[in-house]
Amino acid sequence: MEQKWIMEYQDYLKYERQYSRETVKAYTDDIRDFCSFLADTGGITSFAAVTENDVHVYMSFLYEQQYKENSVSRMISGLRSFYRFLLKNNYVSANPFIYVQLKRHSRSLPHFFYEKEMNALFAATAGDSMKDIRNNALLETLYATGMRVSECTNLTVPVIDFDNQAMLLHGKGGKDRYVPFGQYCANALKKYFAKARTPIMEKYHKEHDYVFINHYGDPITAAGITYVLNQIVKQSSLQTTIHPHELRHTFATHLMSNGADLRAVQELLGHSSLSTTQIYTHVTTESLQENYRKFFPRA
Repeated sequence: MEQKWIMEYQDYLKYERQYSRETVKAYTDDIRDFCSFLADTGGITSFAAVTENDVHVYMSFLYEQQYKENSVSRMISGLRSFYRFLLKNNYVSANPFIYVQLKRHSRSLPHFFYEKEMNALFAATAGDSMKDIRNNALLETLYATGMRVSECTNLTVPVIDFDNQAMLLHGKGGKDRYVPFGQYCANALKKYFAKARTPIMEKYHKEHDYVFINHYGDPITAAGITYVLNQIVKQSSLQTTIHPHELRHTFATHLMSNGADLRAVQELLGHSSLSTTQIYTHVTTESLQENYRKFFPRA
């Protein structure tokens, strides 16, 4: 991200607003935490590229990390102020935080995709080109495992066990976990290895173990994954935006909606605390309608 802009903002807070050193540090720390999130989950490298959807995903992430409402409110308020400074100096063309509303004692539920929406995304990757085959395998893997984007970019061939249909993921803080995957994901990965990854690697004489690659055979980046997912959405029938972290939300939500045990979902997501996983206990509109039709006598 643009470190020069952060330094200019620090000077603005220090000399024009006359904020204390501690306050300036708190504002700066919040900006750097936001930058780290963007880099880890979407590969965004410029403040100008941040959208309102990225902001909402970040808010869900903060609640997922068990930040209190007051802390989230302070962070968002500080980032909104930072973007006002950038907008005033013509560094960005819009403030993605301007319409974000924070109500006391309320928590934003993580955005997720319904099963019909996921089917539309999969349909958009149903072609036979190397790109479609790669994109389908990437989408299947993210959805089937609920892995973080950073775990996906670091995924290697040796950790995938097709016999037991499980893969070893290297999570945050050096914590490893085994995550199973279904037949759809297995078939997509096998097809990808045979018809896309191997030919591309051979064409460009590349040798490494990273699973997902770009069209030159190099390991795909977080920004590359974000780009791929956005291209899939554009090719689908959906009128929406997508953030890689939302597929993790979708994975957890679909498990919970279909009766999965909360502790099992905790293990699959790699959460150290059960309370972190409880954000996914929200009931989807689809589930409400299903129960209404099933149990209400005049439905």
